[in-house]
Amino acid sequence: MWTADPADSIISLLQALVRTPSRAGVDSMAPVVQVMHEWLKTRSLPVRLLGASDGPVLGLYAEVRGQRDGPWIVINAPLDTAGFGDEQTWHEAPTSGDCKDGWLNGRGSADSKAGAALFAHLLHEFASQGDALGGRLGVLFDVDEHTGGFGGARAFFEHGFEGDAPPRPDGVYIGYPGPDRIMTGGRGFLRARVVVHGVAAHSGATRRRGLNALSHAAALVSALATEALPEADADFGLPPQLTCTGLVAGDGGYGQVPDRAELRLDIRLTPRFDDAQARALVIALVQRQDLLHADSPASQIDWVPGWPAYRIPDAHPLVRALRDAARADSGIELPTAVAGPSNIGNYLAALGVDALCGYGVRGEGMHAANERIALDSLMPVYRVYREALHRLQSR
Repeated sequence: MWTADPADSIISLLQALVRTPSRAGVDSMAPVVQVMHEWLKTRSLPVRLLGASDGPVLGLYAEVRGQRDGPWIVINAPLDTAGFGDEQTWHEAPTSGDCKDGWLNGRGSADSKAGAALFAHLLHEFASQGDALGGRLGVLFDVDEHTGGFGGARAFFEHGFEGDAPPRPDGVYIGYPGPDRIMTGGRGFLRARVVVHGVAAHSGATRRRGLNALSHAAALVSALATEALPEADADFGLPPQLTCTGLVAGDGGYGQVPDRAELRLDIRLTPRFDDAQARALVIALVQRQDLLHADSPASQIDWVPGWPAYRIPDAHPLVRALRDAARADSGIELPTAVAGPSNIGNYLAALGVDALCGYGVRGEGMHAANERIALDSLMPVYRVYREALHRLQSR
């Protein structure tokens, strides 16, 4: 039923992608888009470029349709990457793509160009099934993922093609790395900028000392850090988290008591601690500190909306198909887990689209030096996804 082992072809495409730098915010995405676009086109797979007609390409989408009814599944991976960091700390060049001692080296090899190479080959293989194919299978490659903008995904999910309604597939597999478990959800997030005020004065004055906004802000940071948050929900597995990620005050000099300080807060949400509860907690703590600094103007909170927490049940067809496929391939019982960081799965959950946000190759050094993937993890992951997709189409 299936074609010959495509390992060599997968490695070749992965090397081409890794050797094409696509650092978010640094490199042009046009070259890496061209690599994938040409690979798909030469195999007669119809490709759509995603993005505004007067702007840069933000992603690619290709799809094959079967001759009978079945679910619409989208498999997704980003083609942009994190930066290189200090290149002197790399053992191999960040764009080497070389295979050595069972590993393929280079930025993006694990996160997530290996997933992209696997998924492109899966689409090609399913396209060759002809009448045996049921439903629809699409691949979505985003080149605006590591910026946090998810421009390719937004261009796909928020805009219909040729007057159609915005796409709402039956499920999405996201090819983030990690072969030991299936990520079925992620904590959500909410962010805020809090401006705390004081009264300016000369730092050397003896009578009019002012009110130090930095001291006010430091007290607020302490209150936020020590506030008790709800425990982890047994069905979700992770607790909420509140982190002060920045504190800026003063003009950089030494002669003035600062009258303004700005805090940046990152809040990780769970079903037990959602957006509304997080906002209420921060507001209460800010107001409590304002009462202790009554001579200062009231603080202001500027909210930066995020995404909700989500988790797909273990009984969901997407999960069952992947677990059954892994069991059939190697006898492994894959556990499920929830990701601490948010990801595109949270965005899709907000749209009502079910997504699994992680099962993929074994990798090291993601977002760090010496990123690489274990070559012997490529084909097991490929076979598991292939069997899972076949099971979904055969329902």
